[in-house]
Amino acid sequence: MQYLSNILFLIALVAGIGYFTYNIRKVIRNIKLGREIDASDNKAQRWSNVFRIALGQSKMVVRPIPGLLHILVYVGFIIINIEVLEIVIDGLFGTHRVLSTVLPVGLYNFLIASFEVLALLVLVGVILFWTRRNIQKIKRFWAREMKGWPKNDANIILYIETILMVLFLTMNAADQRLQVLNPEHYAAVGSFPISQYIVPLFDGLSETAMVAIERGAWWLHIIGILIFLNYLYFSKHLHIMLAFPNVYFGKVVPKGKFPNLESVTKEVKLMMDPNVDPFAAPAEGDTEAPAKFGASDVMDLNRFQLLSAYTCTECGRCTSECPANITGKLLSPRKIMMDTRDRLEEVSKNIDKNGEFVPDGKQLLHDFITPEELWACTTCNACVQACPVSIDPMSIIMELRQYLVMEQSAAPQELNVAMTNIENNGAPWPYNQMDRLNWKDEN
Repeated sequence: MQYLSNILFLIALVAGIGYFTYNIRKVIRNIKLGREIDASDNKAQRWSNVFRIALGQSKMVVRPIPGLLHILVYVGFIIINIEVLEIVIDGLFGTHRVLSTVLPVGLYNFLIASFEVLALLVLVGVILFWTRRNIQKIKRFWAREMKGWPKNDANIILYIETILMVLFLTMNAADQRLQVLNPEHYAAVGSFPISQYIVPLFDGLSETAMVAIERGAWWLHIIGILIFLNYLYFSKHLHIMLAFPNVYFGKVVPKGKFPNLESVTKEVKLMMDPNVDPFAAPAEGDTEAPAKFGASDVMDLNRFQLLSAYTCTECGRCTSECPANITGKLLSPRKIMMDTRDRLEEVSKNIDKNGEFVPDGKQLLHDFITPEELWACTTCNACVQACPVSIDPMSIIMELRQYLVMEQSAAPQELNVAMTNIENNGAPWPYNQMDRLNWKDEN
């Protein structure tokens, strides 16, 4: 019977980790559909950002209440799952609390006690998060893009975390009760400052019943962790892992600095150089014009932008800071990232089905993101500044706008007039260059 339990555990572990690995490889493949990026610069700054922003949560605590709650849940949940190492060893080799036999008694008791305190704090944090989302109904959680799955996803993850913490404490409480009954394998180890208050609920139960409760909670806890692990791919909570690489590859130049197309920059410089022969053949090594200016679909974006689409936590901090959204415009930076991920997943399913991407008559621009949304952006960078994991929705907006202007000549009339005036008059106003200083004569 013992060997059967070990075999079943091994099957569950291999299946859970195998399916997770399959999905993560798919995520990596999808991200690589984008253009390559060069992140070899400013390595010290990039690593500093990882430790300060991703690990240290420095941008989360800008809003103290949700920031501190997030740190509490995140750190607590991660530390508690250190015990998964012990569970895995016990499950594979049929031992029970194996770390208690290799660690000093005091250290082991301290770890178990710490895990229990953290489990209680995680439960408190999860309850408060659920309350803010469903009872207090914070406005950014109820925006128009937060319908259906995006709305349910956040609650599902809170329910899963609650169940895992309750199972953990129940397992420890049952174990503590069994240590008193002194059956085989249940040595008196560990310290249980929280679950000790659950033990009275088991008064009067037989040893067999207690073993069933302890083993049931143990199995459900590890199966729940494997389910949680694989749920990440389908959830916004993939950011638990992707936040770190996303912050590393994030922007390290001033936020107001816009990237220029090298081919366009070179062309402008040539136009302004009176010594250049416009009919001369291009010199060897000259930069060729890109096949497409800007982006119309996810394959035109770069890999960091696609990574960011998977990393987006859908927290809505970007949208709540966006002046266009605040004033009632259609633009929501969060929706830009959600739409990019949705389109990327649609392309992924196309590749899974056909072996390669087969044109489906759809694209990110128009089918997911409308020009009205794009032109509402004021390029103020408020969304970039607000994001706790260094996502840059504005870079996607600008590439889609670049495609509209340079490939489709589809800029708004006001912008076309301004660009025409700049071309003809050297300024966005409709005044001849000879008349630009007439204002000084009015006084």
